[in-house]
Amino acid sequence: MILAVLKENAGESRVSLVPEVVKQLVQLKVDVRVETGAGAAAFYTDEAYREAGATLASRNDLLQQADMLLSIRQPDQAEWGLTGAGKIWLGVYQPLYHPGLMQQWADRQLTVFSMDTIPRTTRAQSMDVLSSQANIAGYKAVLLAAYTYSRYFPMFMTAAGSIPPAKVLILGAGVAGLQAIATARRLGAVVEVFDTRPAVKEEVMSLGGRFVEVEGAADASAAGGYAVEQSAEYQQKQVAKIAESAAKADIIITTAQIPGKPAPVLISEEMIAAMKKGSVIVDLAAATGGNTALTKHAETVIHEGVTIIGDSDLAGKAPADASKLYARNVLNFLKLIIGKEGQLELNFEDDIVKGACITHGGTIVNERVKQLQPAAV
Repeated sequence: MILAVLKENAGESRVSLVPEVVKQLVQLKVDVRVETGAGAAAFYTDEAYREAGATLASRNDLLQQADMLLSIRQPDQAEWGLTGAGKIWLGVYQPLYHPGLMQQWADRQLTVFSMDTIPRTTRAQSMDVLSSQANIAGYKAVLLAAYTYSRYFPMFMTAAGSIPPAKVLILGAGVAGLQAIATARRLGAVVEVFDTRPAVKEEVMSLGGRFVEVEGAADASAAGGYAVEQSAEYQQKQVAKIAESAAKADIIITTAQIPGKPAPVLISEEMIAAMKKGSVIVDLAAATGGNTALTKHAETVIHEGVTIIGDSDLAGKAPADASKLYARNVLNFLKLIIGKEGQLELNFEDDIVKGACITHGGTIVNERVKQLQPAAV
């Protein structure tokens, strides 16, 4: 099998495979070819890929020759439109937000695997790109907030007087939120955490955070680490609790998302107006609408002295390690579909392979994406 690693388009600094993973794939008898300069933005050189056993090639050659193409972000239509029927694409394509594009790929007879739809089961943990990348995003979110904030994070006692510690509020105690707690605590901040899942209380407390409880939350145990929609009564309680904590916070990190739907708005414009001047909000859910009423994706907004940073791509701000972790996730998935002689073997009886596959044989095969398609007239 010829496996191609494409250089990502502008705005994406990661790369699908790093040299150490290429070496392992070559040992599995896979013919790995890498687009010239594919790893440059993540600080992996062409020479390192050569030494790992990959062949360097142009983008056009790879699009024509490869059996499987790796691209983290969605490829341009001009490119996937040129690839022949039966080509396989693998990346993080967010199919629940782009059902129309998935149908176009199906019509083109492309087989598409999206790593973000892999079932979040114990067996699939080593392939969970959402967790590996969210971990980095939570860490970077706190560092970004600390850099932007006009005061210290830790408490200082000096001859010139004392400085109180920053108060950090984290909304969502998933992977990103938990890493944000740990990082904020290491920097010396006092941390409060809100999450609709009471089950995460112990994890929050073990990291040194104070868990803000709201009674009556809907069960989110089967949501794969995401938030779920809540009742109107619960939402009223939630708003009151968050408003109380937000008014005291110096920093807010928001991480709440619902698969296939806009992110829940947890911080209203009124809450932002009630925050202290100089406070900072970092919204990791910006790409799906944001958790604040004023979030703009990939932009920084200042409202009444409060800085709101909308950035869902913080993992890409640490491209070397983000690429390394992503590449290992991809390697573990590829091992499920690569035979002993390096040939492609798609086993759709495997729940992980089935869950990651979006289109195959001219149709959308992922059940969740199917449900988003308009009914036939």
